[in-house]
Amino acid sequence: MLDICQMSGISQVLGKYRGSTQRILAATIRMIAEERRQKLADIVRQKGFVPLPDLVDQMGVSESTVRRDLDFLHDAGILRRTHGGAIATAGGVGLSAFDERSQQEAQEKRNIGRYMASLIQDGETVLLDGGTTTLEVARHLVGRSLQVVTNSLPIAQLFASGRDVDLVIIGGYVYPKTGVALGVLAQEAIRNLHVHRTVLSASGLTRRGLFNENLLLVETERAMMASSDEVNVVADHTKFGRTALTFLADWSAIHRVVVDSGVSEEQLAMVGKNVDVAVVDPNGNKIEGERRT
Repeated sequence: MLDICQMSGISQVLGKYRGSTQRILAATIRMIAEERRQKLADIVRQKGFVPLPDLVDQMGVSESTVRRDLDFLHDAGILRRTHGGAIATAGGVGLSAFDERSQQEAQEKRNIGRYMASLIQDGETVLLDGGTTTLEVARHLVGRSLQVVTNSLPIAQLFASGRDVDLVIIGGYVYPKTGVALGVLAQEAIRNLHVHRTVLSASGLTRRGLFNENLLLVETERAMMASSDEVNVVADHTKFGRTALTFLADWSAIHRVVVDSGVSEEQLAMVGKNVDVAVVDPNGNKIEGERRT
């Protein structure tokens, strides 16, 4: 018959065994979760955009598990969650200069993108240039029923696997820093198109108008403006008061400017008086009464 000391020793051994087993089990669960998230990230990176139902089918797990993994990967900056699934980040196309610019005023650009996307109606044809703020507009259009025309490889990547968007990619010389097609071929292709809205970015905005840093880019954007019923400019507040190498257009060619709430009254006064100005709050909603020219 076991005495009390022997019973105590056995209990200690069993306690250590249970503790070791729990640690092994926890480590195994973490490893499985990490492998599952890596697989999910690889799927999204390869396809650009993947609807949630497709992710559930391919992963072979519950929808709630996929949603939790997407939230984790979104917070880690590995991909971007949307209402309908997930999209690859711009980093997936390997454009270091573009990625660096994307990180500047990132939250402001997301707010601008959310509001601009809300103005675009299903069934419209929209032309998107290759700016980092325009990329945020594109991200909020994924899963919508639209015709999208773009000269941007990062933006085209977002829509390439989507089922709802008719995607038209403008060809030409691809500027290696940003993945944008420029030059004569791009301009000729755009001149043969007609779109409801064009969404442009700019390197600088002053009282004179808009500026951009690349001569070929400016010529391509002028062709975009000429092919559109409505020209929208998306720019964060740091672009105001700045010029760049090449003058793009004066304010008479612009219908709307969307800017974040960091803009000052002095900066808003630079915008032409006949231009609709939308100042958006951190939730991507227009701040009423913010047209202060």
